[in-house]
Amino acid sequence: MATSPRELTQNPLKKIWMPWKNGLFVHILQRRVCMTNCPTLIVTVGLPARGKTYISKKLTRYLNWIGVPTKEFNVGQYRRECVKIYKSFEFFHPDNEEGLKIRRQCALTALKDVNQYLTVEGGQVAVFDATNTTRERRWTITRFAEQNSFKVFFVESVCEDPDVIAENIVQVKLGSPDYIDCNTEEVIEDFMKRIKCYENSYQPLDDVLDKDLSYIKIMDVGRRYLVNRVLDHIQSRIVYYLMNIHITPRSIYLCRHGESDLNVKGCIGGDSGLSGRGKEFAKCLGKFIEEQNIKNLKVWTSQMKRTIQTAEAVALPYEQWKALNEIDAGVCEEMMYEEIQVHFPVEFSLRDQDKYRYRYPKGESYEDLVQRLEPVIMELERQENVLVICHQAVMRCLLAYFLDKSAGTELPYLKCPLHTVLKLTPVAYGCKVESVWLNVEAVNTHRDRPENVDISRMPEEALFTVPAHQ
Repeated sequence: MATSPRELTQNPLKKIWMPWKNGLFVHILQRRVCMTNCPTLIVTVGLPARGKTYISKKLTRYLNWIGVPTKEFNVGQYRRECVKIYKSFEFFHPDNEEGLKIRRQCALTALKDVNQYLTVEGGQVAVFDATNTTRERRWTITRFAEQNSFKVFFVESVCEDPDVIAENIVQVKLGSPDYIDCNTEEVIEDFMKRIKCYENSYQPLDDVLDKDLSYIKIMDVGRRYLVNRVLDHIQSRIVYYLMNIHITPRSIYLCRHGESDLNVKGCIGGDSGLSGRGKEFAKCLGKFIEEQNIKNLKVWTSQMKRTIQTAEAVALPYEQWKALNEIDAGVCEEMMYEEIQVHFPVEFSLRDQDKYRYRYPKGESYEDLVQRLEPVIMELERQENVLVICHQAVMRCLLAYFLDKSAGTELPYLKCPLHTVLKLTPVAYGCKVESVWLNVEAVNTHRDRPENVDISRMPEEALFTVPAHQ
């Protein structure tokens, strides 16, 4: 029997049409869009020191950034909480029955927490980070997933290069709680023996025996890939992402364009050129980059005048990306905050209430911007040294990805001042950040969230955090 179409009304934050019934939205406004048709469990596979935790953390960060609630469950961490003091590799020896019992219990506890996250807490993807080197262990996980209606996707990292393995041990394991007060030689010796404990029982994913499983096998840190049975959208995005990341040492330089004429006037958006101080910054940026002597540096800009003028002072070719254009403020383009408060006080309040999801009328939200910037992130992951000359909202989104900042509360309020270069250097499981101010004054364009975000607030309360301008 056909049903009549439901009445629609517009969500005031996102400016999108939604079902409406008895004066209420059918869907909760703050609910995230579900990007998976059922929860997904990502399971790592591989010997120790093969980059499984590196992959897990990067994948978790990426999925959260694109709006898929994801959490990592590291079984090693469960083991460290259970066994407070690590003595030696012998804990992992296959004949150590007590060690086996503890490790098995830690894995089951982690799976229990996975179930809680995916069924009760609203998670969409869980990353189960462990060796999972036997077919029996993987079968146990697959059965657990089937019982709870989760999809499973395996990520196996295979590496035989002794130099890569040794480098991974030094980079990551030296700082591990397992090896407090140990020197480099002691750590390498013990960890190599730990790897030996797994080698005899390791059963890699097999083209024939595991042909019904969904997986990606990453060989020699991305030299070659094998992908099997990708079943849905989220799995295809995971594969695409994992085939783009690399571990080559590099740095990413992020900065905004030089101060613009509209910055000086306190206006948002627009496509104005550089002010006098903005042009001075561009010259200083060119000199700074020259002094850095960066090998094979690529320069990216948006298609807006102020970033292109800035890049012109850097003595390198540059590539223009439309995806790097500033957030579209729609009907509020080239307006001062004071003007927005006068003409669109309700919109001004709604944006303060949820700056990440709020969409300007006929414009964009930060959430839209993240989706627009995904190809930029993918290409940044593929590249080595890159200088990105962009805009305040764009820089916030890129920075949030690299620094793993939460979308709703942190991303829209990250401080990205004019005439400052941020150098991001990937290290182990995170990113080192260096901030360099190039000694050219500029207006402040950062506006903190005001305490009072109610629609009925007084204008002075709405404008309390607006930075000074001409």
